[in-house]
Amino acid sequence: MPKADPERVVALIVAAGRGVRAGGGIPKQYRAVAGKAIIRHTAERFAAHPRIDAVAVVIHPDDRALYDEALAGLEGLAAPVAGGASRQESVLAGLEALAGLSPDRVLIHDAVRPFASHGLIDRVIDALDEAEAALAASPVTDTLKRGAEDIVADTVPREGLFAAETPQGFRFAAILDAHRRAAEAGIPVTDDASIAEWAGIAVRLVPGERGNAKLTTPEDIAMAEERLNPSLPRETRVGTGYDVHPFTDGDAVWLGGIRIPYGKRLAGHSDADVALHALTDAVLGAIAEGDIGTHFPPSDPQWRGASSDRFLAHAVKLLRARGGRILNLDLAIVAEGPKVGPHRDAMRARIAEIAGVGIGRVAVKATTNEKLGFVGRGEGIAAIGTASVSLPASEDES
Repeated sequence: MPKADPERVVALIVAAGRGVRAGGGIPKQYRAVAGKAIIRHTAERFAAHPRIDAVAVVIHPDDRALYDEALAGLEGLAAPVAGGASRQESVLAGLEALAGLSPDRVLIHDAVRPFASHGLIDRVIDALDEAEAALAASPVTDTLKRGAEDIVADTVPREGLFAAETPQGFRFAAILDAHRRAAEAGIPVTDDASIAEWAGIAVRLVPGERGNAKLTTPEDIAMAEERLNPSLPRETRVGTGYDVHPFTDGDAVWLGGIRIPYGKRLAGHSDADVALHALTDAVLGAIAEGDIGTHFPPSDPQWRGASSDRFLAHAVKLLRARGGRILNLDLAIVAEGPKVGPHRDAMRARIAEIAGVGIGRVAVKATTNEKLGFVGRGEGIAAIGTASVSLPASEDES
């Protein structure tokens, strides 16, 4: 298949770990999920991508038989590379082995992340047009606590914090040089973007995907089985959500995760994003998990002024924990102002980012209330959200 990039792009999958927390008695990357080893699901995603020219896997020296069995017959793979005692050593070994292919760009990916989408891979590759390094990452939405033994010491502000994912993309020569220098200097790091940062390479943030989960625990394996096994019986559910907030004095409204300059703001305990609240209730309704007030009670001061992306992300996390996936999010905004049209695509993109889905699964519509009622009088905004989701069929919920 012809490649879309004039430059040579390779993928390096890191699979030399010995983690067995996921159970099964063998390293988790070789656990069977939906009839295939996890590592094969991962390797297939990269080997099938039209912009990836070659895929190499770094393995533990003792795992060659497991590797051969798991990847048998998969085309597009370079010879496996024996890893080292740490992830850092393993990646350097893989980069050294790939040097013979003279690649221009390399994507480094965890073997136990089998859900990296075609679009995510594209975004990381594209970011390297203008940067030497690119990190797929999602904004942190959970409240973070620093602990002292078994006591909460303080709350860590989440603003500006991102959860790092893979693939992480690099200009090949730059990351190989950085890894070599870090090894010589004895600099320990936990991921390749950290080595780039240490080497003075600016790392471009690329929108990650909340569904791009790293499989670690038995619960993760069970979730992956449901997501990757199309033969499991599934059912489609639909949830709806409705929310309304009045206007108060201000200079902007938050709507669909986007700040829109306006002569008023919406009043509420959080940021009063009526659109995200409606979608949150829609997702919670589809999985019969109560409503937004159940999970984020307005009586709790920690949610005062909170960004509503946290609420939708939480609902989606509950859905995914049950092996579910979003089929479609449909949002209708009812308001005399502000105008939604100029911001529609930005809203769709932001909602898609929060929910970890493609923008093609998000619809945003707007209408006025024809001057009728409180909305028609310009006293507030209402929103109706609908979520269509797919869940594993469960006999005890029939």
